Amino acid sequence: MNKKFISEKILLTAILFLFIALIPAFFGFNEYYTFTFSVILVYACASSAWNIIGGMAGQFDLAAASYVGLGMFTSGTLYTRFGIPFWMGMPLGGVVAMGFALLLGYPTFRFKLREFWYALSSIASVPILRILFLVWEDVGGPIERWLGKPNPILMRFDSFLPYFYILVGALAVIIYVNYRIKNSKTGYYLFAIGADEEAAASLGIDVRRYKLKALMIYAFILGMLGAIYVNLLGNYHPDHFDTFFTITIASIGIIGGLGVIYGAPIVAFILVGISEVARFTVGTMGGLPWVIYGLAMLVIVLFRPQGVGPMFKEAYIRAKGLFKRRG
Repeated sequence: MNKKFISEKILLTAILFLFIALIPAFFGFNEYYTFTFSVILVYACASSAWNIIGGMAGQFDLAAASYVGLGMFTSGTLYTRFGIPFWMGMPLGGVVAMGFALLLGYPTFRFKLREFWYALSSIASVPILRILFLVWEDVGGPIERWLGKPNPILMRFDSFLPYFYILVGALAVIIYVNYRIKNSKTGYYLFAIGADEEAAASLGIDVRRYKLKALMIYAFILGMLGAIYVNLLGNYHPDHFDTFFTITIASIGIIGGLGVIYGAPIVAFILVGISEVARFTVGTMGGLPWVIYGLAMLVIVLFRPQGVGPMFKEAYIRAKGLFKRRG
């Protein structure tokens, strides 16, 4: 790959992250706006991780809420019951989510469930876990469990600002992981599997192994993200196993462009931002967020079936060419 092109991508990425890091300052470090953009970053991180299993491997996974919820409950329970700090609970939440992904993924991939059948199998885990934690009162139950007073040593802050910057760092790491996977042998195999599993298998690729590998990386990231999310919210409850969250993550990944690294984060900022503004100004209005995502999906399917990610690349190339001609 051209070194000049790589340096341009790094510079552009650094500028975008600098802009994101300055967002709280643009709003006067207002706690409401800091919290809102932190939630947007949660969606950006989750949809970027979804790109590994959904965009590269072509598996329409709808279990994001299961992995995030398990991370929330693992780290939250360890903190409230045993006083284990969240910076230790994060990797443990990732391991639990990864273990659950193995339990879910091995039989489904073993019996070659694909496309809609795999999607149905994965989304079924969300309400199952919700009911399980509702009746498991020692850990969950119908009452919200609050994390208690702030304690910076245990990663419990009295402001949303530290969580905002933790999530900015997390997004940078997830994008880097996407980049490394995409440009590795594993990435080439995953794209081959996503394009045609039978053809990939005929070329000697261990399809089941690489799909499981992608799923477990994705689940581990979301489990760790759940530990950050529970800190941001300050509580955990079985309702966090939310099918709308799951569908939103997959929708953002599809709209951003399958396999396009930067597409999902940009779309997350646009769609979730619009949804949050609408919720703040006019309320939910009987499911307004669903209407927003539905319309966005309809427009993309009709006019940009490959996603909007390539559109941003085209705009960048055109702008670059325009500046060169003027220069």
